[in-house]
Amino acid sequence: MSSITIEDGSVVSHAWSGVFAMTLCVMAIIASEFLPVSLLTPIASDLNISEGYAGQSISVSGLFAVMTSLFLTTIIGNHDRKHVMLFFTGLMAISGTIVTFAPNAEIVMFGRALLGICIGGFWGMSASIIMRLVPEETVPKALSVLNAGNAFAMMVAAPLGSYLGGMIGWRGSFFCIVPIVLITFVWQYISLPNMPARRDVSHRPGIKSLIDLLRQRRVQLGMGSTFLLFMGMLSVFTYLRPFLETTLGVNSETLSLLLLALGVSGLVGTFSIGFFLQRTLYGVLISFPFLLSLSVLAMIAVGTSLPLMFVVISIWGFLSTAVPVGWWTWLSKTIPENAEAGGGLMVAVIQLAITLGAASGGVLYDMAGYQTTFTFGAIILGLAAVLAAISGKYNQGV
Repeated sequence: MSSITIEDGSVVSHAWSGVFAMTLCVMAIIASEFLPVSLLTPIASDLNISEGYAGQSISVSGLFAVMTSLFLTTIIGNHDRKHVMLFFTGLMAISGTIVTFAPNAEIVMFGRALLGICIGGFWGMSASIIMRLVPEETVPKALSVLNAGNAFAMMVAAPLGSYLGGMIGWRGSFFCIVPIVLITFVWQYISLPNMPARRDVSHRPGIKSLIDLLRQRRVQLGMGSTFLLFMGMLSVFTYLRPFLETTLGVNSETLSLLLLALGVSGLVGTFSIGFFLQRTLYGVLISFPFLLSLSVLAMIAVGTSLPLMFVVISIWGFLSTAVPVGWWTWLSKTIPENAEAGGGLMVAVIQLAITLGAASGGVLYDMAGYQTTFTFGAIILGLAAVLAAISGKYNQGV
């Protein structure tokens, strides 16, 4: 693999093998993180817990991802970023194995906590590593490729998890990811170049760099909108399966088809988002959360109509999978000089939002049902659009 080592010790690679290896890692991470969504009912039944409590398995991974990403630069220090990436990938395989053979809910939560460490570590470094693997002008394209792994995992994991759950059980579904993680480990070992820690002052490890970023008004507004976006989405998405089972009374085959429609539309959204971002970044960041809010209300409104639910679910999938690319693009344009700390902060914000979204959604779902839960999510998504609009106006004025 051809590469150029520049003065600060970073490596710019013109071969994309490392990007594709990280994309496969994204697929494994997303599949692992959100697999409980398609298996919530059988997990709850097997472990003798409520569906709301089973949904906290996503909250736990999100919580540990927050803690990891907040202290990421301190934890990894001056270690070579390739070795750190391999560590997090190996830990993901251990997590999947623990969850597969967990005898009770507590051990499941422990395995999910380990996964959270992997999530926080990977996403905290992903943007900065991508910026070191490819030339500056191709960074947005590389980020889109990376997020394509996200979309593909969402397309495959949910329906396949639901289908496999009916065939080999939820434990077998989780274990199917472990071989993929091991393949990812080997590919990353071969394809990623050595990436020593940057030695310049702006990349010095420590939480101080995160605090300095948060003092910037543009970062506060952007991160605030990102937080509301992911909190609103996860308060809805986590409980999509019990919602569909309750309103439509669907069997596992129909449920798999609905989730497949969501995933396919998400994949289309990921490959289409670059077209919109080239024309109006803030147009995407404002309009997509607003349309997501409307689609959640539409889910409630269409009720028992299966054909209309297919349409609304597809719209949701297109928007929800594409919009994160917008915020990662915003990050690369807003603070390119401090991408590693910015990436860690972004991951902390997203995972905290995921944690609170899944947790609050679980409480509301157990107490008041899907209508209250989904209405709550729609309101939060609407607020995300408002804050994105304020962020756009502020950035035009600076």
